Amino acid sequence: MSDRLPAVFLSHGAPPLVDSDVWVAELEAWARALPTPSAILVVSAHWEAAPLTIGSTDARTPLTYDFWGFPDRFYDVTYAAPGAARLAADVERLMRGAEPVRHDPDRRLDHGAYVPLTVMYPDADIPVLQVSLPTLDPERLVSLGERLRPLRDDGVLILGSGFTTHGLPFLHDWTPDAAPPGWSVDFDEWVSERMAAGDVDALIDFRAKAPGMPYAHPTIEHFAPLFVALGASDDPGQRPNQVIDGYWMGLAKRSVELV
Repeated sequence: MSDRLPAVFLSHGAPPLVDSDVWVAELEAWARALPTPSAILVVSAHWEAAPLTIGSTDARTPLTYDFWGFPDRFYDVTYAAPGAARLAADVERLMRGAEPVRHDPDRRLDHGAYVPLTVMYPDADIPVLQVSLPTLDPERLVSLGERLRPLRDDGVLILGSGFTTHGLPFLHDWTPDAAPPGWSVDFDEWVSERMAAGDVDALIDFRAKAPGMPYAHPTIEHFAPLFVALGASDDPGQRPNQVIDGYWMGLAKRSVELV
């Protein structure tokens, strides 16, 4: 039996994350510090579908290469983690009476799931299941996380995969070491401060209260997975362990661990 796992919010970057020596080292160290999961449940910014949709539990289903214009080597990546049929059944059971559920057996992990996992768990020997974001409403996503929370007692790592800032239309320098724009710094520092204060209400109302908006998130799907992780924690108002910070391509890669 695995130890009880935390819930995490991870900034997942793009496929070239694996070319960043610093970021790779940070993710590897984070994985080593965690108990070994019995399974991993991913909610990624790159899959919005209502009602809540459970992805493929068959490792033979191809990955979802949901990106364009990258070198061929990024489309050759595979990640044949075992299918998590038992976890899928547990998710469906926990949603009963609260959230409708459907299944999409043709959709496997997208890059918000498999790219960081290839670094954190490169052996691909832990069952992985991806479910959709059924809404972008922060309060509803907190409630979703609350319903998923019992999975942590079974050693499941609940992983919300997004990006702390994601203002791609407003970037002028697309190199990995680009200086972060002011809106990215302002938003990231505000998030760090609100997390340190346990101010969940402010985080939920980030569109109105956070500096750097709407540039930091012209669309909000990359911040939304944070709220699933907050809900899955024992206390959404806790001060999380802010494991990773800094910037990549000017975007904030802040990632946090919640117990």
